[in-house]
Amino acid sequence: MQRKYEALRAYFVDQHPTREVSEAFGYTEGAFRVLCHSFRRDPDKKFFLETRPGPKFSPKKDQARDRVIALRKQNYSTEDISRLLRDEGISLSAVSIWAILSEEGFEKLPKRPDEARPQWARPDQAPYADVRQFSLAPRVMDTRIAGVFLLFKLLAETKICDIPEDLKWYGSKMIPAQNAFLSSLLLKLIGKRRKSHIMDLQCDEGAPFSIGMNELPKRTYVAEYSERMTHQKNLEFMQRWLKCLRDTDLISGKSLNLDFQSLPYFGEEDVVEKHYVSMRSRRQKAILVFFAQDADSRIFCYSNADLRKGEESDEVLKFIAFWKKQTGHYPAHLVFDSKLTTYANLKKIAAMGITFVTLQRRSPGLTKDMANIAQSAWREITLKKVERKFRNPKVIDKMITTIKDYGGPIRQVIVKDLGHETPTVIITNDEKTSIPDLITRYALRMLIENSISNGVRFFHTTALSSAVAIRVDFDVVLTLVGQALYRKLAGKLRGYEDCGADAIFRKFIDTPGKIHVDTKEIEVRLNKRATNPILLQSELLNTPFELPWIPDKQLRITVR
Repeated sequence: MQRKYEALRAYFVDQHPTREVSEAFGYTEGAFRVLCHSFRRDPDKKFFLETRPGPKFSPKKDQARDRVIALRKQNYSTEDISRLLRDEGISLSAVSIWAILSEEGFEKLPKRPDEARPQWARPDQAPYADVRQFSLAPRVMDTRIAGVFLLFKLLAETKICDIPEDLKWYGSKMIPAQNAFLSSLLLKLIGKRRKSHIMDLQCDEGAPFSIGMNELPKRTYVAEYSERMTHQKNLEFMQRWLKCLRDTDLISGKSLNLDFQSLPYFGEEDVVEKHYVSMRSRRQKAILVFFAQDADSRIFCYSNADLRKGEESDEVLKFIAFWKKQTGHYPAHLVFDSKLTTYANLKKIAAMGITFVTLQRRSPGLTKDMANIAQSAWREITLKKVERKFRNPKVIDKMITTIKDYGGPIRQVIVKDLGHETPTVIITNDEKTSIPDLITRYALRMLIENSISNGVRFFHTTALSSAVAIRVDFDVVLTLVGQALYRKLAGKLRGYEDCGADAIFRKFIDTPGKIHVDTKEIEVRLNKRATNPILLQSELLNTPFELPWIPDKQLRITVR
């Protein structure tokens, strides 16, 4: 109203033009001309009095006003009055009730203790995770993931579950370190994509029972648990992890595959570095992870997600130092691709007495030299124990000294007719191994890429929940444990030794069942499935065992 008055005064009294007045007071020229026309027709002072359109009363509030006042005099709160009016058939919100009370001059009630409040029916408090409330009372529980006890049996045998407590990882009286670790690992073992999906198991009584808890921790706890982990803690876990693998003969360590993986990040965080993501054939925001895998068992024995640009080439040297510290000697044999490290680092690796097999990077000079090789220089070989179409490649085996940064003679094996358009150039400091064995061994390097691919499909390593590499580092550690347990289980299942975690989960782990708790033991009874004969033959069933996080009773897995 004040703006309207000032605008009309500027036009009629001060004689300013229409365009100037409309721009100064925020009107369009057309709207201001309409305002002037209305004022000329009704130049009374009431023109500048603000009026509020709409009804001047509220039927529902006015009809219930006396009842609301009467209830307030009985010391009822707005929520209590709303509930009582609803029982009387009057629907009035707490906000409307407070509007009536404030108009009548009532003040807010002081806070009352629970015993002074009306005894209404209230929702039950949801149970919370507390290991002290874990019960072994006789009962029968239904669960959708009875097969996970197969993996937990193997976990207890390898003593991996003892590492968090030994390293004094974060825990509390309600959720000790071991149970906190198991709650995060459980999601990996059943292939949950997000930590928030732990809420899908809240109605499954067998899920918390499998990790020795009365209830599963809420998603906030599981999601934030990794924030308490540092790279040093993860590295200490890796040290104990490698010892467990070697003590239980899960890995031989005779030959190791090395590789990098870029885990793409799709958030808005702008400090995440860009790396080449092979699955998308482009550079994008990603977390770079280094993996080391035992070639015989295909179990990952080392990982590091706390890497930055420029540190990739030296990571292999850090891994070698880690291996020597834990085992007392350097790794005997390493296989990796051409971009894992530099030629200068290859020289350092050779000086340590480590045998390596890798590829030579294709430079314009190397491509030109291969194009000028005479046909008579090639000789044909036969690859043994290889079920593939291209079993008879042609090769050239020679010693070269043309790699500048390496600074010494190195064996070069050029291979063609392997199904690729261009020849493959293998370089190694191994002068004794035959060419067929050398080619076959490098071809087995694909095992680490297959295992990483399986981790993407089942363990969802690409589903990053954070742009902080250290949090991803802990998530990768859980993936390594899950992958090792699935590899050990696959080795016990006849005909499924080479299957990935996704197939093992679908056939054996994703099995409903019943958990029978009695006074003597706990029986996990799996439902009938077509693959149960494979389990019966694996010696995993009908044998009593103990889980450290479920004390005082033995468990036994059976099938119906």
